Amino acid sequence: MGIIIYWAIVGFLLFVGIIQLIIKSIKNQPLKPALRLIIASVIMLVIGAGACAVILSNLKINH
Repeated sequence: MGIIIYWAIVGFLLFVGIIQLIIKSIKNQPLKPALRLIIASVIMLVIGAGACAVILSNLKINH
């Protein structure tokens, strides 16, 4: 259940960031908050995909 919530949060942050970026660029407002949301969601996406790859490949992190 936690994985579903995590991916929903990632998708929501990415969606909200893109919408904010479009709206703020049309209104000539600062884009920094929207870019922060997009960067945070991309970082979460990379970390989550890496964790899924480790779990699915059944690798042990301890060498």
